[in-house]
This record gives sequence, structure tokens and C-alpha cells, in this order.
Amino acid sequence: MSPKETLLCLSLFLLVSFSTPSASVNDELTVYQVLEEYDFPVGILPKGVLGYELNNSTGKFSVYLNGTCTFSIDSYKLKYKSTITGVITDDKISSLSGIKVKVLFLWLSIVKVIRDDDELEFSVGIGSADFPVSNFVESPTCGCGFDCVNGKGSKIKINNLVSSA
Repeated sequence: MSPKETLLCLSLFLLVSFSTPSASVNDELTVYQVLEEYDFPVGILPKGVLGYELNNSTGKFSVYLNGTCTFSIDSYKLKYKSTITGVITDDKISSLSGIKVKVLFLWLSIVKVIRDDDELEFSVGIGSADFPVSNFVESPTCGCGFDCVNGKGSKIKINNLVSSA
């Protein structure tokens, strides 16, 4: 192959590689590893994610579960749809859809998560609440949360989920 042909092939390869909106540059990474790359703990997603798509240039993502995932943590009930979408950047997840929390008798959508040092702020639009990042080092299990083995397991303590923003 001549130098001119080699240069042409290399140019075409680079053009195709960078123009294709791929799921991720690091397709080998799990969604939990991607969360950590953006400075989020793995426990904001339940165990058992089937796959994900991430547009690295826009931050738009989709996460896929094997159906709806519901579990309780203390007096709160959380519900993850089979598809969760949003936009992720360092320390911020916005335009979030597919995750709801039951507060009293209302189901409220969690629309934004912001990391500020060792705290995570969860926003439901009309209010938000802060929790220590250390509460999310482990992923909950669909159906039983953190209380899955004979009534024993680690538990998250969550208080005052909705406070005025």
C-alpha cells in the first residue's frame, strides 16, 4: 500500500470512528463504572442493569433494567422503570426520567441528582433532599432493597426526603 493510500485509509477510519454516535467509547465499562467516572456512587442504580447507551459528546444516556424495579428503604418506596434516561456530566444528572419515590401517598419523579462533595442532592422539582454519598456505596436489589437475606443486610437511613428547595 502506498503512503497516499495508507493516509486515505487512516483518514477514513478516523472519520468513521468519530462521526458515529457510539454507545460509549469504553463499551467494556459497566454502567456502574461509568457512574464512578462521573463522580457518582454505584448505589444510585439497582443491581441487575442489562445495558446502557451513553452519548459521550452530549451526556445523554439510557439505562435498561429487566422490567420495573421496586423496593423500600425505611419508610420510602422507590420505583425504577425499565428504561431510565437523562443527561450526565461530572457531579450532575439532569433531565432524569424513570425514577420515582413515594413520599407519604404521592409518587414524585426524581428529576435531578447533584453531587456536592460528600452529599447527594435529589430533586423532585418542587423540593429536594440531601443525603451522604456513603449511603449509596452499594446497589440495592429489586424487590428487597438492602434487606434481602433472612431479614438481615445493610440498610440505608433516609430522613426528610422532601424539604423546601
